[in-house]
Order: sequence, then C-alpha cells, then structure tokens
Amino acid sequence: MAFAAERESKSTGIRPISVVEGVYDSIYHRLMSLEIAPGARIPIDVLARELNVSQTPIREALSRLEREGLVHKAHLIGYSAAPQWTRKQFEDLYAFRLLIEPEGARLAAQNMTPEALQQLESSAADMGNGAPPVDRNTRYSRFARADALFHDEILKIAGNEVIRATLFNQHVHLHIFRLMFHTRVTQEALEEHESLLAAFRSGDAQAAYDAMHVHIERSRDRLLSAFE
Repeated sequence: MAFAAERESKSTGIRPISVVEGVYDSIYHRLMSLEIAPGARIPIDVLARELNVSQTPIREALSRLEREGLVHKAHLIGYSAAPQWTRKQFEDLYAFRLLIEPEGARLAAQNMTPEALQQLESSAADMGNGAPPVDRNTRYSRFARADALFHDEILKIAGNEVIRATLFNQHVHLHIFRLMFHTRVTQEALEEHESLLAAFRSGDAQAAYDAMHVHIERSRDRLLSAFE
C-alpha cells in the first residue's frame, strides 16, 4: 500500500493530512480485524516499509491509536497492540453499561427533537449501507466506529455529559468489536438499533429504555463465546 501524496508533498515540505489518515485507517483496520494480534509489537520501521511512507505519519497515527486505547507505548520498547480484555473486564463493563445506557436512552427519548432523530437515522443508515466496494475486514472495522458514534450520539441527546464522557473515554465499542470478527455481530446489532429508533420515533421513553437494555444484553451474550 503506497501513499503517493506523501512523496508529492516532499517538494513543498508539507505533509497532507490525508497521508496520516490513510496510515491511521490501515493500522486501525489491522487492529480491529486482529491481523495485528492483541499484545503484538508494532515496529514502526516495518510499517513504514509496508505502507511506503516515512516513519513520521506512522508515529502520528500510532499516537492517535494510543489515545483511543488500541495501542500501548512502553519506554524503550515502543508500541504494541493493546491486550485483549479478560472475561472479568468484559463482564464488569457490561454490568456498568446495563446500569447507565438504558437510562441514557430513556433521557434521549425525552429530549428528542426532529433534528436529533434525523441525525440518529442517518448514523444508523450509514452502518447498514457500508461503503462498497470494501473488503469484509474494512467494513467490519468501519461498523465498529459507526456503532460507537451511534451510541455516543444517543448519550449526547440524553444530555448527561458525565455518563457520555465516561463511556467515550473508555472507547468501549472499539474494544468490544475486537473480541469477535463475525457478521452476526453486525447484523443483529442493526436489528436492535432499529428497535431503538422505533422507540425514539414514537417518543416512548420506557420503550427506549427497554430496547437499549435488550440490545446490551444481547451484545454481551453474542460476545461471551470469545472467552470460551
């Protein structure tokens, strides 16, 4: 994979943002599809050769991924993929999600406006449509990002910034989707999102609470097999 834009920019001394974005996307997809295994070292020089770029955009992309919790940096060792969650971490997270996200959905239903609903509908449509032609790995990792944005948008509408920031800073959905690479995870999530949207369309706060509770429970059950 080459990023010709970087080579073209050497004459100006300006490295376009698109180069870093392209490098970021490539490493992100590898992490999400487990092509880069949890805990594996990520040698910058090797990535630079594979992607045909200098080490600078690699470092910038890895720094961003470190902020998202997908890679770790150790002194004198460098970068490595974040370790996979333990079952205890997974169960603790889902217990926490079941406590707060259904309430977030209930508050979002109460605060829903036509504009906010339109944004949610658009986010859900993006997840369902994908961006063909893309390979299965790329589509799955894009779905993980879109799913995170969909849930974050609900909590934004709910208006409780403490809940929203807590979940967002944990980068919950990115880690969840690293656990299992399977189309069932995406297809069933889409159906559950539709139940949530139906509750939001009708302005039914209790139905939104219930739909989110079911969605999180089913997400937990789908992914438990990753620990077996």
